Amino acid sequence: MHRYVDEYMNFLAVEKGVSLNTLEAYSRDLNKYVEFMQNRGIKTIEDITPDDVIACLGNLRKGGLMANSINRGLAAIRGFYKYLLRENIVDENPVANIELGRVWMRLPDTLSRAEMNLLLEQPEMKTLLGMRDKTMLELMYATGIRVSELISLTINSINWQVGYLVTMGKGGKERIVPIGKTAFDCLHQYVESIRPRLLKENMTSILFLNRSGKGLSRQGFWKIVKKYVNKTGMRKKVHPHTFRHSFATHLLEGGADLRSVQVMLGHTDISTTQIYTHVTRERLKDIHKKYHPRG
Repeated sequence: MHRYVDEYMNFLAVEKGVSLNTLEAYSRDLNKYVEFMQNRGIKTIEDITPDDVIACLGNLRKGGLMANSINRGLAAIRGFYKYLLRENIVDENPVANIELGRVWMRLPDTLSRAEMNLLLEQPEMKTLLGMRDKTMLELMYATGIRVSELISLTINSINWQVGYLVTMGKGGKERIVPIGKTAFDCLHQYVESIRPRLLKENMTSILFLNRSGKGLSRQGFWKIVKKYVNKTGMRKKVHPHTFRHSFATHLLEGGADLRSVQVMLGHTDISTTQIYTHVTRERLKDIHKKYHPRG
């Protein structure tokens, strides 16, 4: 990751003619950013999520850094990802929906329960790939796992007797997450009837397979999500991580305690999970304004 920072600094110096002072500040901020991610157990730039960026910025705030300095760091990170996208090094920008000055409160858009239900209804259940897609989307929403965790699941990741999955999160940390009846039923049907037909003559324990009988890539799953979002006609920005955010938000809205949500998400620091309480507070305000006679 430090190599990409060096390449970006060279780009700014040679092609953009950025001043030496700005280069030094950006280099310092971005190298600290990379070190923070490495300390969280993240090995590649592609694995950094909005949660990680928010945790990094929240850590800067805890350290006493002023808002202007945090905003400068965020500006550096934002420019860095524009470069990475242009060079096709990453496919998604984890800072796209993080606002300056409100970084410790802002999350990418979550879906309402009705919107999530609409999205989950889109896969065509009469086809092999449609049933596979339905299972993956249901499982993402039911468990809040990351895309990298989803595509790494194996047949042995599922405990069929109790109804939970075991996943390996960031930093090699294992955690157990309940699946829920709807996702569990879809998963059982997929494993029994769909996966063997996708597997063909291949030998792999990977749970979710593409049409060639091999494991899905992150980009492949992103295309699947984009396809079904387009079918709904929704104008919201929805990406694979939206399922994780919606999972956490809907749990808290339903009365789940913060500590349990933290465990299921695999957050090391509960301050990262606390960001979701802001979302639920904002939604409560909207409900009050809409339905209260004095709202």
